Amino acid sequence: MPLRIATIGGLLFLHVPLFIIILYAFSAEERSFVFPPPGFTTRWFAVALEREDVRRALLLSLQVAVVATAAAMVLGTLAAAAVWRTRFFGREAISLLLILPIALPGIITGIALRSALNLMDIPFSFWTIVIGHATFCIVVVYNNVLARLRRSAPALIEASMDLGANGFQTFRYIVLPHIATALLAGGMLAFALSFDEVIVTTFTAGQQSTLPIWMLSELIRPRQRPVTNVVAVFVIAVTLIPILAAFYLTRDTHEAAGGGR
Repeated sequence: MPLRIATIGGLLFLHVPLFIIILYAFSAEERSFVFPPPGFTTRWFAVALEREDVRRALLLSLQVAVVATAAAMVLGTLAAAAVWRTRFFGREAISLLLILPIALPGIITGIALRSALNLMDIPFSFWTIVIGHATFCIVVVYNNVLARLRRSAPALIEASMDLGANGFQTFRYIVLPHIATALLAGGMLAFALSFDEVIVTTFTAGQQSTLPIWMLSELIRPRQRPVTNVVAVFVIAVTLIPILAAFYLTRDTHEAAGGGR
């Protein structure tokens, strides 16, 4: 019983603030956070969709997340395959360096990227945001794919090559189906991380504003408080869906890996 009560208390501690944000998104009060709200309305959702700055920030966030995720899926998969298939001096050190960006505080990564971009005289743009997000998105894909590859049987690839398949055919028909769910799960987690990232974006975006940066500026100088909560609800939905999908795609990893041996 005490363990059950502690679990319920932990869940409430984690999720009650989210429910409060959702509650205030429907509040009829525009200028202050009054609890309980004096009334409820859905008009703030229409107001949020009509605001040009919200649509522009949303489009930029989606574009950055899609491109950063695509780059992470390609580079993360290649890095995982290289670490898994080959033996070379410094392999473990390279593996550690690959996961280091996600272990470092975001402000350190942001300052380092900003300094590097300034040193190379690269102007801030859409692509500098993508580069910043890719630094930690690659890690997510790399970890997922490498974990799946380490549970796979190298004999499958050797058998494919012995039967006359070339490298591309072996990857297309043997490796890719085996890592597909891990790759997709890593991509979804990378998309969620990129979509709601703030700190690294602050150092690499210049004058551009992604949706989380827009929310941060609205909290400092609010115009319509409920609109900010509506956007927060949208961010929760967009990030929660890929995280849940990644969870269901990887929950049977152990059983699937065992079957592949």
